[in-house]
Amino acid sequence: MPVEYIVLLLGTGAIAGFAGGLLGLGGAFLMTPVQYIVYTGMGLTPDAAIRTAFGTSLLVILSTALSSAWRHHHENAVNWRVAVTMGICGFFFSLGGATLAAYLPGTPLKIVFGVIGILSGARMLFATKERAGIQPVEKPWVWIAWAIPVGLMTGILGVGGGVLMIPIFVLALRFKIHNAVANSLAIMIFTSIGGIIGYIANGIEVADRLAYSLGYIHLPSWLMLAAPSAVTAQVGAFLAHRLHGRVLMIIFIIIQFYVGLRMIGVFEWLGWPL
Repeated sequence: MPVEYIVLLLGTGAIAGFAGGLLGLGGAFLMTPVQYIVYTGMGLTPDAAIRTAFGTSLLVILSTALSSAWRHHHENAVNWRVAVTMGICGFFFSLGGATLAAYLPGTPLKIVFGVIGILSGARMLFATKERAGIQPVEKPWVWIAWAIPVGLMTGILGVGGGVLMIPIFVLALRFKIHNAVANSLAIMIFTSIGGIIGYIANGIEVADRLAYSLGYIHLPSWLMLAAPSAVTAQVGAFLAHRLHGRVLMIIFIIIQFYVGLRMIGVFEWLGWPL
């Protein structure tokens, strides 16, 4: 692999890890396009490149989520009853989503995901002031119902699901933003595993793969992304609990709008290299 690709992947991993720890995001919104550029530059077809980017991102997300959730746990911000219930449900639907990804066209799904992200970001924009005295939803069947679409989108698009989970926690389940970030990362541990299994199983017999790949997961790229990500995720998670909830929510909303616009292709249409 050329040196410039190695530097690019290391830098991307560091930024994605920090964003993951701070905002409860998996970082795939940054890792996927960068990997796509790297893999097509290394000779993969566009279809194989995007699936390899999805699968590899999920394995990176697993290591980032483990690192970040550990820090948030020590800040007493994770409700493990919620995280385990939603995570186990999300695991199975993520596994199914990763299997569907091998057969479904990616572009329409990305557009739908982007539109949902923009709409939920707009809704959160008018709910940035946390409501005092409001208790989080304590009904397991509600947690499970919301975990289903998150798991599916995680598997299909190779994302951690934080873009969907944070609004769900804040708007539907009435969690404070700090707890929403923490629980989002804890759930990603489970959902990413489901997606990882799916991308390995569906790519293991595919001929158009890079050397040292496990299914659709490129192990050298994973290492270059995951190593710095695990370190900077600790920094992001530590900083998240030192920021005011309103500030943290506004930062998340800005990132969410960016991800949504990027998913629906606005920046490509405008010719902006973002």
